[in-house]
Amino acid sequence: MSRKKAPSLPSRNGPRLRILFSEMTALGPGRAELLERIARTGSISAAAREMGMSYRRAWLLVEATNAAFVEPLVTTNTGGSRGGGAQLTEFGMNMLARYRAMELKAAQALSADFAEFSRYMQPPADIISDASA
Repeated sequence: MSRKKAPSLPSRNGPRLRILFSEMTALGPGRAELLERIARTGSISAAAREMGMSYRRAWLLVEATNAAFVEPLVTTNTGGSRGGGAQLTEFGMNMLARYRAMELKAAQALSADFAEFSRYMQPPADIISDASA
């Protein structure tokens, strides 16, 4: 299985891309991060811990994401002597790389508009509280 490196992420201060089909979110920033962490750790529970998320929430997100596509993005192995685990399928790696590439394209295409729009936004609360300290 060939592993493709996902393109670098756009800034958190830029546009956030969500792939929606009907009422269902197929892939968005949080799910993409969860998939990347599963790929790196080999575990849904470890990925969830890193994100400060419950295992149940992570499991439900993986199930919903798998259900949104024609093939699963994540496969799991039940416990046993090796302790189970999870991994992204080749299809999952391809969809994740495609999503990250779409994010990058959107950020590049909208960068000037987003910079102009941002000029009229209030700074985030954490920046305000840091400045007053």
